[in-house]
Amino acid sequence: MRVDLNADMGESFGPWKMGNDAELLEIVTSANIACGFHAGDPDVMAGTMERAVARNVGIGAHPGFDDLQGFGRRRMNLPDATLANLVRYQVGAARAMARSAGGKVRHVKLHGAMSNMASEDEGMAKVAYEAALSVDPDIIVVVLAATAQERAVRALGCRWAGEIFADRAYNPDATLVDRSKPGAMVHDPAVAGPRIADMVKAGAIIPGEGDPIPARIDTVCLHGDGPEALAIARSTRAALEADGIEVRQFDGRRG
Repeated sequence: MRVDLNADMGESFGPWKMGNDAELLEIVTSANIACGFHAGDPDVMAGTMERAVARNVGIGAHPGFDDLQGFGRRRMNLPDATLANLVRYQVGAARAMARSAGGKVRHVKLHGAMSNMASEDEGMAKVAYEAALSVDPDIIVVVLAATAQERAVRALGCRWAGEIFADRAYNPDATLVDRSKPGAMVHDPAVAGPRIADMVKAGAIIPGEGDPIPARIDTVCLHGDGPEALAIARSTRAALEADGIEVRQFDGRRG
């Protein structure tokens, strides 16, 4: 049994620092790097990708809404063509920056509100994923497991990887509990690590209420921007390895 560990990175902007990228690159096997719309800038992208290449960490494009002030967490209703071009633009920028750093973009993962909306709306997910695939037909699409995002990639027949979150609570329909609600975040590293190991072994998402939801779990997202983030990341990797689960990059699946 094996699983990938990913984290969102490259979210600093100019002199403003966000997250613990250098430390996380010692733990994760894949990095989702902001493309300058919800966070990041060209210098941050370049530096983050160079460090990922040096650590042999897989590079992913992490497109979000054009919302620096709201960090991409505010919902926006865009025409399909605009959404598609927004994703294409960011994936293209990530590919250029990765190539200049001696690497390549292996995967794409939607950020924040764009991801949450696509997890509820298969049509929106298809628009975003088709846009990414129009830039790179072989790119691996990372989806929120057992949601409309997964239905979209199955319908498209593209390469994909199912994802769960180490520090987020789940609704009974496999979507993430809204951050504004109590209990949405898991703050205790002693809880987070074993909880994720249990999900990976069970092949299921375990929501706060309701029955376990069978899921294809290829990767686990670790965040780097909270006070407990690094401790949760270390706890998660340690719990997985203690249970004999190999931590390595995902290959992508079809169907």
